[in-house]
Amino acid sequence: MDTRRLESFSDGVFAVAITLLVFNLLTIGAKGLTYGTLLSSRTWPQYFAYVVGFLTIGIMWLNHHTMVMHAARVDRVTLILNVFLLMTVVAVPFPTALVADHLTEPGPGAAVAVVSYGVLSVLLSVAFASMWWYLSTHQESLASRPAAEQLRSVLRFGAGLAGYVAGTLVAAFWSPIAGLVIFGLVAVYYLFEHLPAPAGDPDPDPDAGLDEAITG
Repeated sequence: MDTRRLESFSDGVFAVAITLLVFNLLTIGAKGLTYGTLLSSRTWPQYFAYVVGFLTIGIMWLNHHTMVMHAARVDRVTLILNVFLLMTVVAVPFPTALVADHLTEPGPGAAVAVVSYGVLSVLLSVAFASMWWYLSTHQESLASRPAAEQLRSVLRFGAGLAGYVAGTLVAAFWSPIAGLVIFGLVAVYYLFEHLPAPAGDPDPDPDAGLDEAITG
C-alpha cells in the first residue's frame, strides 16, 4: 500500500498528542488568578514542561515526515513499527504533566517525574531508530532506490539515544533539572537534519538538469 493512510493517521496522532500538552496549563489560576499567580515560582515548571514537550513532539513530527518520504509504499512491518512509534508519541503528555507538577517538589517526586520522562524518551528513540533502520534497509522494495549512506545515517539518527540515557541517569542520581537540560539539548540535536535526502527529491541545483541536457 502507499504511504497516504500511514501519514494521515500519524499526523492525527501527533496533532492529538501535541494538543493534550496545553491541558497541563489549565490548572494555573484554578485557586485564584493574579499576575503573581501567572509568574510565580510554582508555575514556571508548567510553562517549561509545555515548551519542552511541544518542541519535542514538533521535532518528532518533522523527522517522522522526512523518514516516511523515503518510502513510496509501506508493508505490514512498517505499519507495525509505526504503531509502536505512535504509541510512545501519544504518551508524551503524561510524563510532561508529571514534570510540570513535581519538578519543584521536595523529596523524590522531581527525580521520579524526570526519570519517567527519560524512560519514555529512550523508548521513543528506539522506536524511531528501529523504523528508520527498517525503511533504510528495505529501500529496494519500499522506494525507488537505496538510501545513501544508510548505515551511517542510522547511527547518526539514533545517536540521541545515548543522550536520553545519560539524561535519565543524571536525573535519577544527581539533578532532575540537569537531566531536563540534557533532554533539551537532545531535542536541539534532532532539530538538525540527520537523514539523507529522500528518493525523488528535486535537484538542489535548478541548472543541473539543463547543464546535463546540453552536455548530452
